[in-house]
Amino acid sequence: MNERLLHTPEGIRDIHSEEAMKKNELQRKVTSVFHRYGFKDVQTPTIEFLEIFNTERGTIDTKLMYKFFDRDGNILALRPDITPSIARFTATFYKHEDTPKRFCYAGNTFRNNESYQLKLKEFTQAGCELIGIDNADADAEIIALTINSLLVAGIKDFQIDIGQAGFFKGIVEEAGLDDSVEEELRKLIDEKNYIAVEELLDSVSMDETHKKVFLDLPKLFGGQTVIDRAREIVKNEKSLASLDRLSTIYEILKDYSLEKYISFDLGMVSQINYYTGIVFRGYTYGTGVSIVDGGRYDTLLNEFGKNEPAVGFAIVIDEVMNALERQQIDWEIDRIDTLLVYNEGSRSQAIKVAEKMRMDGMNIETGMLDKDIDANIAYGASKNIGGIMYFKSDEQVSLINCATKEVQDVSVAELLKN
Repeated sequence: MNERLLHTPEGIRDIHSEEAMKKNELQRKVTSVFHRYGFKDVQTPTIEFLEIFNTERGTIDTKLMYKFFDRDGNILALRPDITPSIARFTATFYKHEDTPKRFCYAGNTFRNNESYQLKLKEFTQAGCELIGIDNADADAEIIALTINSLLVAGIKDFQIDIGQAGFFKGIVEEAGLDDSVEEELRKLIDEKNYIAVEELLDSVSMDETHKKVFLDLPKLFGGQTVIDRAREIVKNEKSLASLDRLSTIYEILKDYSLEKYISFDLGMVSQINYYTGIVFRGYTYGTGVSIVDGGRYDTLLNEFGKNEPAVGFAIVIDEVMNALERQQIDWEIDRIDTLLVYNEGSRSQAIKVAEKMRMDGMNIETGMLDKDIDANIAYGASKNIGGIMYFKSDEQVSLINCATKEVQDVSVAELLKN
């Protein structure tokens, strides 16, 4: 047999039962917060036409996508991002509806990252999209929802960095940079490659004032005073309006009593180019990348024929899992309550009791029927199962505590009655 078949491709992994249970519970916790804010579940396909994510729509570089052909020659892609799919979905099914729409989702996304980056190539996103409202209240609500989702997930020590795509765009327009230079500058700033940023600025025609503004962008991070400092170095209306919006959002987040989780980073320039307003990322210790990404994208739906503003975010569930593990934060998951052991003579009654208990909400696992009771006790203890129901006959049952090995005998009739 080819040994390679026992392994998964690089960046793709199996998730064993214990971790899978924790991951499912984490998703349940997070999506329960989404629902409490009025967001409704939707599901979009894992496979879309490549054009849904093309460069014109401001999504990630096509080199990072998994692409293939269908039998009709159409180029398809595994979705690298769920937001464009939600935009397409909205334009398709809500074309003539102008009232606000609140959608939430959880699903896997795929990015063919460079191997040296040691990033997952398949990962789970859970997120929300608020479509049809363009104001600071909607921006603040999305950020508040993000914070409360992380708190419910178990992350307590984290920070949400907020930037403004319009602030950067205003400086670019004022400096007169063309699209190709803007994209390269955006990429280098997002990668924090400041030496290359300086080299790029030296290679284009630009006055020293604007060059200094771009070089100062990485220094514009911290508390609310960052906004005041930024006002001193820009003069264009778009950038100043963006700073006004950030100030208003911060004041609203104070009404939510969540300002302690907020910092500002005006050097945050996402490589995802569909953002038009706020952009934000969430960070915590124990993981080297952001655990949440989001922002406002007021022109993306127009690419699909529906002109509506929108703002949203996506939590990277796998990175939150990593952070919880490295911060040694544990949480309860559903466990097996009881191990059921029977023989041929007691099978009928044992199954009746087991099915009744399952219908009552208990988790019942059938034991190792070909092993003796001591082996089942050892197995139960190794799996943290609370106890064993040993059907010695169709009338008599021994309840065995796996930890203490204490035994209590009860009748089958009593179990069925209770």
